[in-house]
Amino acid sequence: MKKRFSTLLGLTLCVSSSVFAQNHERQLDKQNMRQGEHVEYCVTHKKMNQLLANPEFAKQYAKEQQEFDHALLSKKGEGSTKALEYTIPVVFHVLHNGGPENISKDQIMSALTILNRDYAMLNADTIGVQAAFQGIRSKVDVKFVLATKAPNGACFSGITRTQNIATSNGDDGQAQVNAIVAGNDVYNGQWPGNKYMNIFICQDIGGAAGYTFNPGGWSANSMGNGIWVLSTYVGDIGTSSTYTSRTLTHEVGHWLNLSHVWGGTNDPGVSCGSDGVSDTPACIGSTACFLNQNTCSSDNAYWGFDQIDNVENYMDYSYCSKMFTAGQVDRMRTALTVSSTGRANVVSAANLTAVGASTAPILCSAKFSTTRRVICQGETIQFTDESFNAVSGWNWSFAGGLPATSTTQNPSITYNTPGTYAVQLDATDGSNSNTANIVNYITVLPAPTGIPYYESFEAISNFTNSDWFVENGGGNPWNVTTTVGRTGTHSAKLENYGQSASQMDELESRSIDLSGITSATNATLSFRYAYRKRTSTNTDLLKVFLSKDCGEVWDIRKTLTAATMSGTNLATSQWTPTSADWVTVHMTNVTTAYWVSNFRFKFQFTAGGGNNVYIDDINIYAGAPSDDIVSLGLTDLESFQNINLFPNPAENELQISFTSQTGDQLSFTITDLAGKLIKTLPVHAHEGANLVFIETTDLSAGTYLIKMIGSVQERTFTFVKK
Repeated sequence: MKKRFSTLLGLTLCVSSSVFAQNHERQLDKQNMRQGEHVEYCVTHKKMNQLLANPEFAKQYAKEQQEFDHALLSKKGEGSTKALEYTIPVVFHVLHNGGPENISKDQIMSALTILNRDYAMLNADTIGVQAAFQGIRSKVDVKFVLATKAPNGACFSGITRTQNIATSNGDDGQAQVNAIVAGNDVYNGQWPGNKYMNIFICQDIGGAAGYTFNPGGWSANSMGNGIWVLSTYVGDIGTSSTYTSRTLTHEVGHWLNLSHVWGGTNDPGVSCGSDGVSDTPACIGSTACFLNQNTCSSDNAYWGFDQIDNVENYMDYSYCSKMFTAGQVDRMRTALTVSSTGRANVVSAANLTAVGASTAPILCSAKFSTTRRVICQGETIQFTDESFNAVSGWNWSFAGGLPATSTTQNPSITYNTPGTYAVQLDATDGSNSNTANIVNYITVLPAPTGIPYYESFEAISNFTNSDWFVENGGGNPWNVTTTVGRTGTHSAKLENYGQSASQMDELESRSIDLSGITSATNATLSFRYAYRKRTSTNTDLLKVFLSKDCGEVWDIRKTLTAATMSGTNLATSQWTPTSADWVTVHMTNVTTAYWVSNFRFKFQFTAGGGNNVYIDDINIYAGAPSDDIVSLGLTDLESFQNINLFPNPAENELQISFTSQTGDQLSFTITDLAGKLIKTLPVHAHEGANLVFIETTDLSAGTYLIKMIGSVQERTFTFVKK
């Protein structure tokens, strides 16, 4: 409905405008969240106010809105009968870091199906719209299809995938676009916003569920003139659900120049407002399904309305959205005719041909994937057909697998014999065929080795054997250096000097049998590292992951920051460690869940501007400390030096750093102030610097004593658990 004062409908940025503390903890606006959710749905009004503060933008924006309003007059009254169905070519850009945000093709296709259903008013729930709005609900007659040609003309599936840590840092959407431009698997360059409706699927987008831009000449050709959406709000399967499935329906409405039904000046539920559409009543907006809500009856009476809010509108925040009004449809279809915004070019016949959206797709590539390529004996894995486009038949061949052949689209195959095997897929669309044949695609690990497990890399010259597996993030991979080590002359080295920020590299172990460890003992994983920062602001991370199912699921069990690893020590040129630079880490959190026959671990390093990193002397062992160690009466206090506990108070973890003169078998015991034994942990210290991590999540808040017991020394310290 038109308000009694002018309202600017502008750039829609449905992202959180949270204020960040120095620790970067995001503060979300709860008023702007749907009931029961933990993200802001939209902050159009907040971002719009920021943009309008720029006089040049405000001037251009006002002019464009006048042009839009003039074009809108010609669309008035189209109602439910349209002279033309518009086709919008879509590209889904999945930005992930190897986690669940790397959603499946099926989940993406469910999102496309929902868009087409809702915009054609084929959703079954639209029949249940309240009587007051039955007569004005309207279909948009817009069809969404996957583009099949990239900007360079290459055939593709309409989906790109990019692995980059930027997926979890959504406070800069342009940085996420830049990551996709530089690293996607189809075409490394710009995907213009006046040729494609780009949808960016990420793990985090600044604390919001989705955001986009209203059409405008200021960004007509920009790839950033697209839609951002959380991976958990895409489609209605996989990581999403029915309750979050219409986020794209909402965001595409913004992309086609709709506002929220209460307007663009405040959060929902604050005050009456209007979206500038003649047949949507003024309201305050709803964050739940309040069907009988009538919040602005006096404003509506001024214009001849006297009815309830249109809570079921897609542009509200309710969970029962199911319609657009005829006036909203006029507005959206007008947005596709205004040439200055780029939207008209998106749906033009010439562009639809250029991006492969105007004719029936044909097969141009056979392609497949699996969630894992390294497995244990006897495991069954599923292969996913990713061939494109219009595939109707499949012939698979699996060397070493059971069954050895298959004609199903996504077969499950079992591998019983160690080795490395090829996979071949012949795909067809009935007229055309294409073959994908990848040698050395699946590796089946040999029988697991037992414990104690020790790796000093002295017998290895490279990582081409079945003991270690390297995942390269695009720059320098993990490799074996034969010129430096803490023990001997070999170690695992990542030449991090000069690597691109956020690049991620992994080093994965073979399978190890921990099933023989009993509940009366403990398990420890220790390793030595050497690392230097280049500048004080470097943000490199070394993470240790453990898996209890041969690498199907990886759990983060340790994170070492650049500050922890390097302290104040810097190396501004290519760095090689000396024997004094190595630090030993003892992980005592290899808990009973990991005492299985197919245990694996991996190191993951994320570049943050620092220098090289080295790993050596990896050791996994089991053993219980002796109960009578504390009665030995040890008095030599010089075996361990430079002992520090941090953080203290501790919340989830206590770290103990110390220097060992000779190396020793240690025991750490934690007691309360009354002397009650809480836990005992064994650690084999190495000569030089050592760092021990002790989990404290299972401790109640309070003060505790931790005793460090060696063969010739005993020390006791106090720490506080928050």
